[in-house]
Amino acid sequence: MSDSSRDTPDGAGWGPEDRGDYRQLMPRQVEKLSWLDPRLLWRARNGVLASWFGDPTGGTRNRWVEQRRTAGAPADAVIRRDDPDHFSFMVIGDTGEGDDPQYAVVPGFLKAGEGTKFAVLASDVVYPVGSTDEYGTKFFRPYRDYQAPIYAIPGNHDWYEDLQGFMRVFCEAPPLAPRPAPRRLTPAWLRSLLWHTARTPDEQRLAEARTLRAAPAQQSVQPGPYWALDAGPVRIIGIDTGLLGTLDAEQGRWLREVSTGPAPKILVTGSPLYVDGEHHPCAIEGGGTVDDIVRDPAHHYVAAIGGDIHNYQRYPVPVDGRTIQYVVAGGGGAFMHATHTIPRVGIARVTEEDFRCYPLRGDSLAFYSRLYGRRLRMRRFFTLTEAEATAVVAERLGITPTRAQGQPVRLTARIRLVAALLGAGRRTERRARFRLPVRKAYTQLFSPGSATYSPPFFKCFLRLDVTPDSIRLRCFSATGNRRAEVEPPVEDEVTIPLR
Repeated sequence: MSDSSRDTPDGAGWGPEDRGDYRQLMPRQVEKLSWLDPRLLWRARNGVLASWFGDPTGGTRNRWVEQRRTAGAPADAVIRRDDPDHFSFMVIGDTGEGDDPQYAVVPGFLKAGEGTKFAVLASDVVYPVGSTDEYGTKFFRPYRDYQAPIYAIPGNHDWYEDLQGFMRVFCEAPPLAPRPAPRRLTPAWLRSLLWHTARTPDEQRLAEARTLRAAPAQQSVQPGPYWALDAGPVRIIGIDTGLLGTLDAEQGRWLREVSTGPAPKILVTGSPLYVDGEHHPCAIEGGGTVDDIVRDPAHHYVAAIGGDIHNYQRYPVPVDGRTIQYVVAGGGGAFMHATHTIPRVGIARVTEEDFRCYPLRGDSLAFYSRLYGRRLRMRRFFTLTEAEATAVVAERLGITPTRAQGQPVRLTARIRLVAALLGAGRRTERRARFRLPVRKAYTQLFSPGSATYSPPFFKCFLRLDVTPDSIRLRCFSATGNRRAEVEPPVEDEVTIPLR
């Protein structure tokens, strides 16, 4: 097995570049998204409009679900598979930018995914707005050699065209009939004036794309944007958190129903419940939260896996004498969200010693120091080596470096200043007087506009091996280097008891 980032700098991808073969999988021409492009931001405006004038996704979602039920989908939205008691499946989140980082994940994903029964794609299948015409290069082509079904839950980007592409590809659903025009001078009417709607898809282009995953073993049809899947001894439940990260009342009622029963359960969601050292329980319209349902001992949840944030995090939360593994798994291909901004973890009785993340905070800080140095044309000032970044993060958090260091690093005033400016986490949430936008604003704007197209990429995906007694969850990394393609490194591993 290859060294991981927890073992050596080379395992993190900092060694001499030996780029993998992933580029052979890519189309000749690749569109490089820039979230600093006003035209792209305008296309992706629906999330902002929903927050200003009211979120219509609950009503639209219910129309999609009703359409699928009328077409014969099971009323309980449960997919019943004939898997043995011992089986494996993959989870990969936030994949579809269609560029180097997404395709760099594919060789390792195929290698680690050998023998698995299916995969679950958690959030944001296609960027920037979930267009049907982009599924060819951002879904069908990269996963054409994965010889098993892929189920998916949508993310907010898939909703930017009212879920038309997602429902067409994963549910074989025709477009919805147009809704009646809202009453004039209401918030809904104002929203409709600016709402981005889906373009008519190119049918020939979609048909050609489908041929890339046309093998019988690869086929599946979902009952809708949210579903439950019975596989072997476990039930996997995928929920759709729409544009703003909440559940409508009807989906909340369904979630409570499918969560009953003694089977161990895994939740897959587009909005992680624990992330960046914070708790986001996910509100349900009409009252209650998703995490209330997950924590209820009568429901037997053992894990909750969320996309949306583009890295890996794990919080083993003690709940009533048991442990629920809360996982962030959004590192499947899109730009990387920083981990070095996460403060020292101390939440829900999870300590820094219990917490795991990928990339390691030091590697994240080193990555973004290079990025800021390049963007601001101040490379000599901003750029930190991986050893310097690891040492200064350890100092600021008051922890032992995760990766053993070679020669001791002398921390200079420049190193400490760069770490502070880039928002490196502290022992507490005390705010610096001035820092560059690396947390809230950075997540929303600068980070998406700063994707890199050469290794290391710090991407990741999960493999879960299920038995009647336990689930073995492993996080594999994809750096874009050849060694990670041949033997994907394991960045984290935990065994979850089922009995």
